[in-house]
Amino acid sequence: MNSTDKISAAVKDGKLMASAADNLNAWLKGGLPAWAQSSLAELIERGEWSELNDRFYRYLEFGTGGMRGRTIGRVAAKAETGTLSATGSPEHANVGSNLLNEFTLTRAVIGLHRYIAKYLATQQSSAKPKIVIAHDIRHFSRHFCELAASTWTKLGGEAVIFDGPRSTPQLSFSVRHLKAHTGVVITASHNPPHDNGFKAYFDDGAQVTPPHDKGIIAEVDAVPLSAVHGFLTKDVTKVVTLGSQADAAYLATAAQALLDPTVIRKTPLKVVYTNIHGVGAVSAIPLLRQAGVDVTPVPEQLAFDPRFPTVKSPNPENAEAMTLALALANKGGHDLVMATDPDDDRMGAAVRNKAGGLELLTGNQVGALMADYRIAKYKELGWIPAAGTQSAAIVKTFVTTPLQDAIGAGHKVKVINTLTGFKWIAGKMRGYEEKLVQAMGPGFDYDQTPFKERAALLQKHSTFYLFGTEESYGYLPNDLLRDKDGNAACLMFAEVCAWVKSRGLTVPEYLDEIYLKYGFFLEGVINIYYEGASGAAKIKRILDTYRSAPPKAFGDTKVTKFQDFGREKFHDADGERIPAQDLYLVTLANGYSFAARGSGTEPKMKFYLFAQEPVKSAADLPAAKAKARATLDALKAMMEADARKRAEPPSP
Repeated sequence: MNSTDKISAAVKDGKLMASAADNLNAWLKGGLPAWAQSSLAELIERGEWSELNDRFYRYLEFGTGGMRGRTIGRVAAKAETGTLSATGSPEHANVGSNLLNEFTLTRAVIGLHRYIAKYLATQQSSAKPKIVIAHDIRHFSRHFCELAASTWTKLGGEAVIFDGPRSTPQLSFSVRHLKAHTGVVITASHNPPHDNGFKAYFDDGAQVTPPHDKGIIAEVDAVPLSAVHGFLTKDVTKVVTLGSQADAAYLATAAQALLDPTVIRKTPLKVVYTNIHGVGAVSAIPLLRQAGVDVTPVPEQLAFDPRFPTVKSPNPENAEAMTLALALANKGGHDLVMATDPDDDRMGAAVRNKAGGLELLTGNQVGALMADYRIAKYKELGWIPAAGTQSAAIVKTFVTTPLQDAIGAGHKVKVINTLTGFKWIAGKMRGYEEKLVQAMGPGFDYDQTPFKERAALLQKHSTFYLFGTEESYGYLPNDLLRDKDGNAACLMFAEVCAWVKSRGLTVPEYLDEIYLKYGFFLEGVINIYYEGASGAAKIKRILDTYRSAPPKAFGDTKVTKFQDFGREKFHDADGERIPAQDLYLVTLANGYSFAARGSGTEPKMKFYLFAQEPVKSAADLPAAKAKARATLDALKAMMEADARKRAEPPSP
């Protein structure tokens, strides 16, 4: 029986989905290289139908931010594994329409180039499409970067890459700095080692938003497999490689995250920092040392390694990823621990408490601390009025703690809530920029206007962006670049910690001061993972049933409000319409609330829980904390049980 017959039999026996069979047959007939042909033949011969289902049930979706998925399957063929590299990379990215490999990546590059070329034509521009590409340290990241750049130049465009791994925020900066039309980062952020991704940016240095996102998706979807074969051999002779000057320009910009450089200079700070095997050490360590911080890296995690051998997950959101850093800090008596994820756009932290122990902070807590400190410092420095202004804003996502809404209201500045994803925060910045450029008229250069002068002009004619944050450890100090920045976050938080230390306090004590002003806020998250084709169906069932049959109560606590962002119309504090998305906000009778959405980057369903309790005095705070934790834990258990029930098909 040949491969085609075996595929037909597997479909008939219910072992292979019809969509997987269609894509698999198309790829077998699509002129793949010999190693790829033999890999598929081997998997078919071995009857690895579950693996082939996951690899071929769909094309890896080019979503509104790009693509992310497995580049190494659960089961690999011998030709795919081949000879491992020194850091454990297989010889080839695995074959499949739902995997990130040479074929799906090249298809994405072709589609992106077609869209940018058409966009430039609508702008009456004769410029060649120009792209900047960065990559992290994952399996195949350098190969994918060079292949993408090679493909772009073969298509007639200009491609610029770095001489090695660089951070996502440096890519965002470089797109603007080099006046490119688009940018790409080859990264899967903090995903497991078997994943990689392709994250697309537009000319403002932000991830693509409407209408460009849908336009790019349409172009990528229109590229047939047959179109990629002429691009699979790399030729980087026409690709420009950036040197140290590009790094210096980014570092100078990231350094402006400090509002008052004297704070750190006056108060010595000992910090343990870990890049968790990722790109963070390239920029974070030099930035901190230049600012006057005494930095000790974690030696076991300093070297680039796509296997992330010292952690279960290279995600600073997970306490386990910071185990080595915490041990080193306890041994050395350091004030602060900071960690960045593999592509260095997220930052996690641990601080000393009053008892002298190290205490991990959540992204919501770090964001709230930064927001309160930075707004107060802007007032102290005279950048914004002491009484506050609605012409200056902090920008956050709906799934980020409402404590920041309270902080903004307390400081009498505007608070903007956006959909999940930093691209929406960047979209607000673009709107503020465009409004100022329009007000100033021809000849005004936004990027060349000194930052302090620009801040004053934005408050006069538009809105000055004070700070932006999302709960998943993402922070951005200013609009000099347009994506969350782990390097700038390290600087910002070091400044906060030095200021707190200069007052003779610990960071948790400063956080308690904030709670005494605004009430106690506590957040929780539920992540329910469902991988593969069957997993995608389960996530869809949860989302669909939330819409068709919203929850009415959890235990004795009733649901008092259910907001469906996919069906209802909502506007932000600027009066701008919020795009439709499968996001649900649920308010409970006890004043608690939660948000529900499917992850855009991982195969999981996410719930974000928000508790708040009033606090009248310092004596009330311990009881408020205990009540919030107990209530939230009970709510989490009920919500997860309900979600898992919704994930299963209805009984016949």
